[in-house]
Amino acid sequence: MSADTPEQAGRLDRDKLFAARLLAARARPYLATALFALHTVESKRVPTMAVDRHWRCYVSPAFVDRMPVEELAGAWVHEVSHLLRDHHGRGDRVARERGLTGVGDRLRMNIAADCEINDDVYGDGLVQPKGAVRPWRLKLPEGQLMEEYLSGISLGPLTLDLSWLDCGSGADGLEREWDLGSDGADGLSEQERDAVRFRVAQGIKAHPGDTPQGWRRWAEEAFHPPQPWRDLLGAALRSAVSGSGAGDDYSYGRPSRRSAGVPGTVLPSLRRRPPRVCVIIDTSGSVSDGELGSALLEVAAISHAVGGRRDLINVLSCDAAAGVVRPLCRAEGIPLVGGGGTDLRTGFEKALRSRPRPDVVVALTDGQTPWPSARPSCRTVIGLFPRPGRSRARRENDPEYMPDSPPAWARVVEIGSASGAG
Repeated sequence: MSADTPEQAGRLDRDKLFAARLLAARARPYLATALFALHTVESKRVPTMAVDRHWRCYVSPAFVDRMPVEELAGAWVHEVSHLLRDHHGRGDRVARERGLTGVGDRLRMNIAADCEINDDVYGDGLVQPKGAVRPWRLKLPEGQLMEEYLSGISLGPLTLDLSWLDCGSGADGLEREWDLGSDGADGLSEQERDAVRFRVAQGIKAHPGDTPQGWRRWAEEAFHPPQPWRDLLGAALRSAVSGSGAGDDYSYGRPSRRSAGVPGTVLPSLRRRPPRVCVIIDTSGSVSDGELGSALLEVAAISHAVGGRRDLINVLSCDAAAGVVRPLCRAEGIPLVGGGGTDLRTGFEKALRSRPRPDVVVALTDGQTPWPSARPSCRTVIGLFPRPGRSRARRENDPEYMPDSPPAWARVVEIGSASGAG
């Protein structure tokens, strides 16, 4: 007796599924890193394909069976797009800001996220799956973001036949019954997820002419060009080394001119060195995966600003507690651990206790944190992730809380803007 086919046995046809992924990678080579980073999980509880924030892709065997390979390739690209564009993190923030709590609200978010993806993802070798949601179908313009589409979407006649739609918690942030969760097997860590986004953004920016407008915008805005850290750190260095002995080092590589006055003795010369920098990265729950990936770009730029001297840079992650101070090896290899509340005072305290002592502390944060009450003993630069209506920001679990403004003793720059204050 011949063996049952996957279709007959009700099992997932992985050969067909992975052939479709290969087709997707050939059609969209700049997404290949992300496509092959997804771990597939067979699930009969999923209507089609769905993702969670830990980069697992849940797949229905029946869906794979009935879909042509060409359309299945489009489904691969669609699902990974939710994760790359941080729809789960953005969905969580929108839900808090607009008071969206119901399952229907999350369906609207999923529809809005699909509109953002589908308006330019298909064509050029990628077939649009049947039933894909397009903005024009809902009488909405193309080229908008999920947050903008959400304002124009209501559950009614135009969305009645979309009640089946479920791309998983990776599309809107609401966990599903089939999710394996943060403790489940085969999920990517925050560090690994950020590294995937970093590589995809680099690939898109290296070949912008080969990518659709939506992806170019994502690479430019979600992973914006780094701040002019060379100028900022240059000013910080001038301040840091103004004190006696700060930022200086003695070297015998070039003898001091005073050696001529001491026959038979070689005196070292005083040499200026780049500053030692400690970077504090805010990893609290209010900071999105996209912003954490953006912070990695800033760390890479800081490394370049000090002449590529990675030995002069330490990095620590901090939410309500400071992590381990680590030397910089590669920006995408930095472990970003956190996810709780925010108190960067602990990060400043640990940074200033680190050895060798930093000349400059750089804090990358959304600003929703208490600040040290006293000026640190070294120059400080604060990079703020942009927030609409920043002055009205509240702590999620305390409506009465108003975050302190960054202190006057810090140089403050909004990440994504070339201008600074302070």
